[in-house]
Amino acid sequence: MKPSYEDTGHESRGFSRRTFLGGLGAGAVVATLDPNAAIAAASRARAQGVLANSFGRIFRLPGFAEANDRVRGGLLEMGKAGGLLDAKDPLHEGPIRLITNPELSPNNVDNPFHTAGTTFLGQFLDHDMTFDETSRLGVPTRPEDSPNTRTPSFDLDSVYGGGPTATPQYYDPADRAKFRLESGGLFEDLPRRADRSAIIPDPRNDENLMIAGMHAAFLRFHNRVVDRLRAQGTPPTLVFDTARRTVTWHYQWIILHEFLPQIVGQPLIDHILRFGRQFYRPAAPAFIPVEFQIAYRFGHSMIRPSYRANLAGDNGQPFFGFIFDQAGQGQADPVDLRGGARAPRRFIGWQTFFDFGDGQVRTNKRIDTKLSTPLFNLPLQTIPSGDPPTSLAQRNLLRHLTWSLPSGQQLARTMGIPTVSTSELATFGIGLESNAPLWYYVLKEGEALGDGRLLAGVGARLIGEVFIGLLQLDRASYLAADPRWRPTLPSRSAGTFAMVDLLRFAGVDPASRRQ
Repeated sequence: MKPSYEDTGHESRGFSRRTFLGGLGAGAVVATLDPNAAIAAASRARAQGVLANSFGRIFRLPGFAEANDRVRGGLLEMGKAGGLLDAKDPLHEGPIRLITNPELSPNNVDNPFHTAGTTFLGQFLDHDMTFDETSRLGVPTRPEDSPNTRTPSFDLDSVYGGGPTATPQYYDPADRAKFRLESGGLFEDLPRRADRSAIIPDPRNDENLMIAGMHAAFLRFHNRVVDRLRAQGTPPTLVFDTARRTVTWHYQWIILHEFLPQIVGQPLIDHILRFGRQFYRPAAPAFIPVEFQIAYRFGHSMIRPSYRANLAGDNGQPFFGFIFDQAGQGQADPVDLRGGARAPRRFIGWQTFFDFGDGQVRTNKRIDTKLSTPLFNLPLQTIPSGDPPTSLAQRNLLRHLTWSLPSGQQLARTMGIPTVSTSELATFGIGLESNAPLWYYVLKEGEALGDGRLLAGVGARLIGEVFIGLLQLDRASYLAADPRWRPTLPSRSAGTFAMVDLLRFAGVDPASRRQ
């Protein structure tokens, strides 16, 4: 029998402070009788300020290990290039052959149940709900003292900022209801300064070409919704607010009906929606639990070493590149797929990343304990703090000490979930075989119980409950404000909406660009 909420060591309040800047929270208007007034009031609340919040905990349990030099050394050894977690992709084969000949990387298995775009949609979602800019790797920190500079909800604040009044730099000066959108390549690009840095609310959405392309697609999606509303006769004073709600609700629909089922499976989603959240049940407004923040990094295992960015952007030929390649450092038009650059070939052909039915889509990698080799030598520009270590695995592992996180086995026992073995970690000599770092444990569950297709056990429950909780606790979300709502924009199937539909409506699909 699963333990009750009271006897599992939970902390019902996940933070020590939470305030609103400005007089009215966006979610407080949903009970207003006039829906147009509700939209306008929500927009004014966002313009007055953003929710100030901190990270928190779901569980009050001891950390998996002490934050001492011996443990740090063991974690660095575990996450080093060429170590246990490195898929050891033969990068000398080049970016094309690693896609067309998957047998060259036997440790880095394709996932035929996801498309390559699943990875970057997941990254986009992460940047919409959480951003930790202050805590230090490997240095114990109270989550309650660490501000989250994103709102803990799927409200696209990473795209909209504070709106056209509070943050006009993100909007078209000739039409404040629309976003700025630039080019310089064959197709749309983020607006950029002279140094090529992106003019967007969250700089992480320019870390790589795919996430930059997705952000640009959302800008264009919003602008097309504005055009549609104007053609339908929406009053000018309500166009922006109505467009934002339309965009955000369709985005939230995609999260609940397309992304989350691929990650945790529809049966778990149905169970949570029917019987409620067992573990993530804050007594106050939503917060981002550090257990979730670390478990959500499972997506790093899905990243391929290389991608085909588009079909004909490179002088009429496909543009292939490694996700990151040190040879691209300092190049105006890098050979890899890093962000922060503009050139004619640097755009995304979405037929590689989502299934438009043309046979061009590619898969991502399985959720397992192997990461693609380029992730063990990140460009410093992709690290918000700008300093090493450059191994993504090492950074993830040290983050467990920052938050004094319990081990995966501890959480499994506390949640009443059978444990999986991590005996292979005995080689590091710091007790990880029985107290595995949570991030590694979640990957091991996916590998051992989910066949690398989707999360299982602790990881699935954490991700599923927090995702659904963030939607349920945001009174402005469609799930809370109008759970019977259905998508209203054109789609392949009536009554639903998917990323392919979003990209088509935005006009960035293959049929629109022929590239």
